[in-house]
Amino acid sequence: MFKNKMSLRLRIFISMILLVFTATLLVLGSTYYQYRTESDQYNSYRQERKENQLKKQINYIVDKYELSNNYLEWDSFNNDFVEITKIHSVEYSIFTLEGKPLFYSYLPLDVISNNYSLDTDFAKMLVSNEEGKFTSENTTDVGKFQASYSVLKNNLGEKYAILFFPYFQDVSFAESELNVFLSTLYQIYFIMLVVAIVLAYFISRFVTRSIETIRLKIGQTGLLKKNEKIYLNNATKEIDSLVNSYNKMIDDLEDSAEKLAKTEREQAWQEMAKQVAHEIKNPLTPMRLTIQSFQKNSGLKLGDDKPKLNDFCDSLIEQIDTMSNVATSFSDFATLPKTQLEKTDIVGATKKVVEIFEQNNIKLETSSENIFVKLDKAQWIRVMTNLIKNSIQAIPHDREPSIHVKIIESAKIVKIIVSDNGMGVSKKNKEKIFEPKFTTKSDGMGLGLGIVKNIINSHRGNISYKSKNKKGTDFTISLPK
Repeated sequence: MFKNKMSLRLRIFISMILLVFTATLLVLGSTYYQYRTESDQYNSYRQERKENQLKKQINYIVDKYELSNNYLEWDSFNNDFVEITKIHSVEYSIFTLEGKPLFYSYLPLDVISNNYSLDTDFAKMLVSNEEGKFTSENTTDVGKFQASYSVLKNNLGEKYAILFFPYFQDVSFAESELNVFLSTLYQIYFIMLVVAIVLAYFISRFVTRSIETIRLKIGQTGLLKKNEKIYLNNATKEIDSLVNSYNKMIDDLEDSAEKLAKTEREQAWQEMAKQVAHEIKNPLTPMRLTIQSFQKNSGLKLGDDKPKLNDFCDSLIEQIDTMSNVATSFSDFATLPKTQLEKTDIVGATKKVVEIFEQNNIKLETSSENIFVKLDKAQWIRVMTNLIKNSIQAIPHDREPSIHVKIIESAKIVKIIVSDNGMGVSKKNKEKIFEPKFTTKSDGMGLGLGIVKNIINSHRGNISYKSKNKKGTDFTISLPK
């Protein structure tokens, strides 16, 4: 059973919503934590401040009436201690250093249950402690409070009593403010969440729109049809890179399709060449022999008509030879022999071809006397013969022939340039010049340059040309050393 895959648009949408929601929770949590921390710090400061004020008031009364060493007189000044509770709105209790009660307005349950006295061991521990203070959190019917026990000292620094100060934190107002603040914050973040959802929807659509376009274009891509490139405005860097890669793939695909079509055309021509060569050459030899035999045997009887018969037979034999040459050209194109690469002096091989056409005003220029290249000598002679013949045939009869063959050696390649001052190649024919069926001559089959290109390709080389209409053509061959 296949699981439904989540779309990229939905993933982006959910991710953005989760991001905003998580940020909202973090802000709310940190706000609440910050409030609690500040509230605790404020209450601690307020408790310490009240306790210090309380100690000052108690020490004032004790020092004024010299009560630090006279516990028996404390009851006489009970009203003064009660007055302190009213002035500061606090509750407190005072015990002797042994834990016996001297004055109390509020006592925790454990003290009450201990006959209104502090635990003896606790009192000794508190008095002996250098800091002389102990705090704890207690819970009663009226709520939680901070219980503070501290040792009181007179103006001479002598310990004389233990103070119990319960601090009740009134957080109702602060919590009410916190609730109002959080409620407002909830509303703000709810609106922000709604806005974020809307933005996430449109952003996810914007981001994935380009990808959807690419997906549709890729789905329409085919090898044997015209493929359209993708052009996007305001695309991100990553999407733009993806689009450029797709467009490059389209260019490569078109090149591959052109090469495939070209290969198919060449294969079709090769198949046709084999058939034509086979169908034509089979009857030609018997026809030629028959005509020659007829010419020989009939000449004795004709007398004065013999020249006419000879002309007629020679004409037929010439036409048969022409057809045989056509068949041979087709056969050569179809069955190009396997290239046999050997280290050969390309200057010497080219010079032999130029010498054949010596009467046609052909000049050979080389950068070195001997340049050795790995090539098939027989095929190279065929290449140069074809190119020079094409150059000769391209020059009009009323123009002085000027054909130059240059051989230039560099570090990795050898360039051979064949230049002529012929009629050149017109714009409409430039794309077809190396096709096997192409020719601008009234005679010939148009296979010469096709064979030349095949031979150069088999040598891992390259052939190109530059042409100016009615001014001449330069063929450039590059061969690896």
